[in-house]
Amino acid sequence: MRRRKREELVPYDKTKRVIYVYRRGKKRSAGVVVGGFLLCLGVLCLLYCLFIFLFVRFGSWFFLTWGVGGLALMIWGGLLRGQRTESMPRWLKFCWGLLVAVGLTALVAVEGLILTQFGAEAQPGADYCVILGAQIRENGPSDVLKRRLDRAVVYLRQNPDTQVIVSGCQGSNEPMSEARGMYDYLVAAGIAPERIHLEEASRNTCENLELSGNLLNRQADSVVLVTNNFHMYRALHLAAGAGYEHVQGLSASSYPWTLPNNMLREFMGVVKDFLAGHF
Repeated sequence: MRRRKREELVPYDKTKRVIYVYRRGKKRSAGVVVGGFLLCLGVLCLLYCLFIFLFVRFGSWFFLTWGVGGLALMIWGGLLRGQRTESMPRWLKFCWGLLVAVGLTALVAVEGLILTQFGAEAQPGADYCVILGAQIRENGPSDVLKRRLDRAVVYLRQNPDTQVIVSGCQGSNEPMSEARGMYDYLVAAGIAPERIHLEEASRNTCENLELSGNLLNRQADSVVLVTNNFHMYRALHLAAGAGYEHVQGLSASSYPWTLPNNMLREFMGVVKDFLAGHF
């Protein structure tokens, strides 16, 4: 009789219901929600990498960073969603969380600085206009470089006394030097050949500015720097570090679909140049 009364205190159906609610609560933990979000984000990164590979011709393989990052996010999200991280040591979780927090903070801060020069406009009457190089293809300048050149052409037409320096060497996947390709494009656009000076030895932005600076007076000449909006912040700081005392930017536009890739690349470029002491 006592046994029967105990059984009646907590009916079987009610016991089942309590266990059911408890299990649902665990499935909705923060880790599961974050894991699902990371899985979705990883898939988007992989799709973006595939989009660039199929529809955009880049001169570098940097876009593969999105594929690697996407796979990493999916693995991390899968571990969180499957609650496989619960057995990890607490100190390891703390270090990982701290690393992620510092990385995201640096990313937001640097991207904010890059955005400050997106709409850089130059004053008329500069002594020199320096166009930074980018990929040359068999059929002419890449989209990135063409935008720089078109922006420079407008300025040079409005300022006929301004000389122009085109800067960039020939890469392994280019039919000619970037400077030569820019020279041909400017001449075809109506810029007089005697106004154009070629610098054909530089391999990156630092060398663009250093070697172009040998063709002018860095302390006395006023210089307009032409590059794309996402690249302008770093270019201006590198120019200042190279001794250009009167430099201003003239931002060209960029292709919207590749802007996330270019912004991520610039973030890494800013961090690299800062650590190398170029700023």
